[in-house]
Amino acid sequence: MKNMKKWAAIGLLSMAAILSLTSVKPVAAETEVEGINDPTIAPYFESMKGKKIGYVPFSMSYDLSKGWLAGMEIQAKELGYEIITRDPNWNTDVGVQAMDQLINSKPDIIVLQNPDLQSYAKLLKRGTEAGIKFISVNIKSAYPSYYIGEEWQLNGMAEAQYIVDKCGKDTGRSGKVAIVQGILTSAASAYQIRGVTEVFSKHPEIQVVSNQSANWDAGKAQEITRTVLQQHPDLCGVIGFWDGMDIGAGSAVKEANMQDKVFVVSSGGGYKEAACDRLEDGTYSAYFSYDVRGQAQDINTVIRILLQTNPAPDAFKFTLPTRGVMLTKDNIKPGSCWTMDSFK
Repeated sequence: MKNMKKWAAIGLLSMAAILSLTSVKPVAAETEVEGINDPTIAPYFESMKGKKIGYVPFSMSYDLSKGWLAGMEIQAKELGYEIITRDPNWNTDVGVQAMDQLINSKPDIIVLQNPDLQSYAKLLKRGTEAGIKFISVNIKSAYPSYYIGEEWQLNGMAEAQYIVDKCGKDTGRSGKVAIVQGILTSAASAYQIRGVTEVFSKHPEIQVVSNQSANWDAGKAQEITRTVLQQHPDLCGVIGFWDGMDIGAGSAVKEANMQDKVFVVSSGGGYKEAACDRLEDGTYSAYFSYDVRGQAQDINTVIRILLQTNPAPDAFKFTLPTRGVMLTKDNIKPGSCWTMDSFK
C-alpha cells in the first residue's frame, strides 16, 4: 500500500513537472536597434512645444480669417504650441487695443492683418524691439514685418489686363470702366490701384468713368455701381478690389440685367461661396484667387522657421508672395475653390 502511494505521488510530481515545462513560453530574442538616430528631430519639436502665437485678423466673421486660423490650428495641435486669437470685428481701435495687450503678454509670434499702412506701425515697432516676431498676412504695414500674401500691385495688373482683353482695342466695346476700391489708406487699395492704372496707362482706349472707394462695404459698392450704370449704360467693365465688397457691385449689374454686357472682375481667397459659386451664377465674370489653403500653409512654414531660428529684431524681413490664378466660369473645376471641410 505504501509503495502504491509512493509511486502515485511520484507520478503526480512528474506530471506537474511536465505541465510546468510545456507551459513556459519561449523568451523572445531582443531586437537590436539599427540605423542612425536623427539629432535634429528632438530640437525641432522642442523649439515648438509650449510656444504662444497671437492672431489678430480684421474679423473672425469672414472666410479669410477662418481659413487661415483653421490651417494654423492643425499645425499648432501637431507641434504643441498655443494660438491666442483676438477679434477686433472690423474695428481698428479695438484692434489697436488687442495688439497692445498681446504685445504686453509677450507671445513668441503675432500673426496679423494690418487694417492700413499706419494704424499698427508703432505697435509693430515696439513689439519687434521687444523680441516678438510679426507675420503680416495679405495687408502690409509701413513698419516692416515678415509678409505672407497677395502682391496687390500684381493683382491689380491681372484684373486690369482681363478688362483690357474684354473691353479694349478691337473688341467693339465702349472701353468704359468703373473701379471700386476698398479703404484708400489700405495697402490692398494703394498698391492695387497702382497695378490697375499702370496697365490702363498703356491702353488709351480704356476710359475710367468712375474710381471710388466703397470702404470694403458691399452695400456701398452696390450703390456706387448702380449709379455708374445709370450714368453710363454702355459701361463695359467693373474692377473690384475684394469679393466681400464686390458682391455688391456684381449684384447691381445683375439687377440691371446687364451681366452679359458688363464684365465684373473681383479677387479674394477662393472660398467656394464667394468665388466659384459667384462665377457660376454670373455675379462675377472673372475672379483672381489667392487661395487661402496655400496661404495657411505658408503661415505655418514661417512660424516653424521663426520658432527654430529666433532671428534678431533687426533681421531682414522676408516676403512670401502668394501665387494667384485667374478663375472664370470656363476654367473652374473641382478643387478650384475651398470650403471649411478642406481643413478637416
